[in-house]
Amino acid sequence: MSVDIPVAAHKESYQGEIRRKWIIMLSLLLLLAVAAILSIGTGSYPIDAGTIITCLFGGEVADTVSYLIWHLRLPRAVGAVIAGAGLGLAGTVLQTLLRNPLASPFTLGISQGAAFGATFAIIVLGAGQSHMAGNEGVTFFSQAPVVISAFAGSLVTIVFILVLSGVRNMTTESMILAGVALSAFFSASTMLLQYFADDVQVAATVFWTFGDLGKAGWREVLFMGAALAPVFIYFARHSWNCNALHWGEETAHSLGINVKTLRLTGMLLAGLVVAVTTAFLGIIGFIGLIAPHCMRMFIGNDQRFLLPAALLTGSLLLLCADILSRTLIAPVVLPVGIITSFAGAPLFLYLLITRKRT
Repeated sequence: MSVDIPVAAHKESYQGEIRRKWIIMLSLLLLLAVAAILSIGTGSYPIDAGTIITCLFGGEVADTVSYLIWHLRLPRAVGAVIAGAGLGLAGTVLQTLLRNPLASPFTLGISQGAAFGATFAIIVLGAGQSHMAGNEGVTFFSQAPVVISAFAGSLVTIVFILVLSGVRNMTTESMILAGVALSAFFSASTMLLQYFADDVQVAATVFWTFGDLGKAGWREVLFMGAALAPVFIYFARHSWNCNALHWGEETAHSLGINVKTLRLTGMLLAGLVVAVTTAFLGIIGFIGLIAPHCMRMFIGNDQRFLLPAALLTGSLLLLCADILSRTLIAPVVLPVGIITSFAGAPLFLYLLITRKRT
């Protein structure tokens, strides 16, 4: 009997911890729903929550309000949810696979590589040009070249990082510095393309790289969702493998996990999500860094819960950043990438300063 009491106590403690994590994720869902309503209602023409809910559930509202919600505000909000979820998921995966808390799509240069690929498609392949529709924007004549080029740019970055990870005595800090170098290289390459482009193309690419949710329409939302869904399912099914890798490569090997295959596949899939998001919305930095760290304080490192929690947190952070971008100096709408960079840079410096040397 004395042996059974500790076992029962540990079981109850474990079940209580699981319940706490589910409560946190349900709370995130509730906050996300509230933020989505606020996002839809925010703008030069404010809409109250009651009207929004009535419209979304098929009630009668003015035609102007219905068009504003369904064709302008709702795609933007859904785009923020999906893009934030993808970036949060990618950041969590990269930190786990590389076992480096400073890893994210932005700090490793993956976003910049995708941006260079998309810029190449816009300028060299003629996949887009600027247009005037209230604010300066970009029209893609063909989505495929932009997305494929963005994925190729992110793939080059990922392959380079994987090669570095296999170099003997290569520290995690050195890999982050390599990411900084890659960011500088791709940024310089993007500027080189812009230097030889005409004024219209330069204006289009500069605005595009800001990172703006105003570019999100239902077509863009569909593409981003189609990329995110299977990637999330893959990592959800391999969450235990990711847990084993977090405990160490030797532990993962002893459990029969092919670490190289897991790392290669995982980084490629994370790169795909980042590439698609960047291709449609531009560079949105630091969401992939902030979301996992916020959730680790409450969830821990169990990938079964950390992955969906970071996904929801990324959506919530990007929605809140978008609301702030439209209200900070209204009626001027700031690109959301500026807001996320201002928020993420201090956190990155804090993590860099406080991180213990390995």
